[in-house]
Amino acid sequence: MSNTPYIPHSAMAIVAHPDDIEFGIVGTIARWVKAGTKMAYVLVTSGDVGIAEPGMTKAGAAEIREAETWAAAKIVGVEDVTFLHKPDGMVENTMELRKELVRQIRRFRPEVVFAMDPTVMYTPLGGINHPDHRAVGGATMDAIFPASGQPNLFQELEEEGFYAHKIRKVYISSRGEGDTYVDISSTIDLKIKALQAHVSQVGSMEGLENRIRDWSARNGAGKEMANAEVFRVLTMQADDAWAKAQSQPSV
Repeated sequence: MSNTPYIPHSAMAIVAHPDDIEFGIVGTIARWVKAGTKMAYVLVTSGDVGIAEPGMTKAGAAEIREAETWAAAKIVGVEDVTFLHKPDGMVENTMELRKELVRQIRRFRPEVVFAMDPTVMYTPLGGINHPDHRAVGGATMDAIFPASGQPNLFQELEEEGFYAHKIRKVYISSRGEGDTYVDISSTIDLKIKALQAHVSQVGSMEGLENRIRDWSARNGAGKEMANAEVFRVLTMQADDAWAKAQSQPSV
């Protein structure tokens, strides 16, 4: 287990839907942004089937949920938000999606990527993990390795100015399972506030704040943390290799 504080220079979160970030990882993001980390969000869908109200269209839902995402991002100081506009509930791990994620990784050049876990089929509460979560998690892993760092894969992206880039670490959100605990005691209030910005999803959810505090407290139990988020962390490049790579020109 590792409790060592780590603050990367830059990080990117790749998720399926609006509110995935806020439910799972925004406490860590807020902590890192406060410490100076440059942060970007990539949302594969706009949650266009996520408002089941009479008369609601997909376009209308997408507009609402994108606005909620921007509001939530602003609360924690994130200004770089990209939507890929894939159909909500129908995401597949295709070569097209992999290429789009590689494009975003090479554009932003993050030190860390937050990813969804493609292996989680069942949730801790006894439900089924959303298929979009699994598809986006798999596409993210395939984009990270080897594609984003291999110049001979998607070489045509160089014509857009996007050159090969290798990730240092991957922080996988695995529904409370993992090996790395991030203390979010200083940002738990921001996490709750950012989640509450998704009014269409949590506006009538009774006890939301208590649920979030309870989840994060259980994550931190036994780790000398009042509140925590948990990740499985993959180290793709050792410290010396990462430092050497950053000293080399990207072209």
